[in-house]
Amino acid sequence: MPWLRGNLHAHTTYSDGVKDPAQLIAAYEALGYDFLAITDHEDLIGRSYWRALPRLATRLLLFHGVELNYPGFDQHVGRILGDRETLYVLNHPARYKLSVEDTAERAGIIGRDGLRLDAVEVTDTGHQRPLYGSPEIPLVKIATDDAHKPVHVGRAWIEVDAPRSRDAIIRAIRAGDFRLGFAPADD
Repeated sequence: MPWLRGNLHAHTTYSDGVKDPAQLIAAYEALGYDFLAITDHEDLIGRSYWRALPRLATRLLLFHGVELNYPGFDQHVGRILGDRETLYVLNHPARYKLSVEDTAERAGIIGRDGLRLDAVEVTDTGHQRPLYGSPEIPLVKIATDDAHKPVHVGRAWIEVDAPRSRDAIIRAIRAGDFRLGFAPADD
């Protein structure tokens, strides 16, 4: 079975991205991706967001999602919806300038509050941040683009050893059956 390549964190004009959903999908299709999660910000989307996502035409396996604002402190959590499974990701600790200890502590607080996190991003807008690959952070480590602008698209990805199914991809990530990919640094 071939590995599937995708991105689990991207934004459209439904929130603060600069590409509409069709344009964003086309950009990832052009790169040969197999799956994509659209995860616009919960406080910026309208009711039409959830109705519009299923109508998007694409060859990609499309995940619907949202970037949640975690109450209590400044933190985004990605909620990526499969068919029956949901993946929760602690998003961009580098943007918040968190230490490894702070990241692990936040993950613990969020877990004690009842939201079971599955993964943490080791990237910030697709740039690798090796600090967050630490085993002291008790979550699976994933790479995403967090694409808001065209320059972010294709910077980082995840490749999973799984059947072409949203739930199978989520289960493979939880099980660690994946590898990360990064484009050459552009700075």
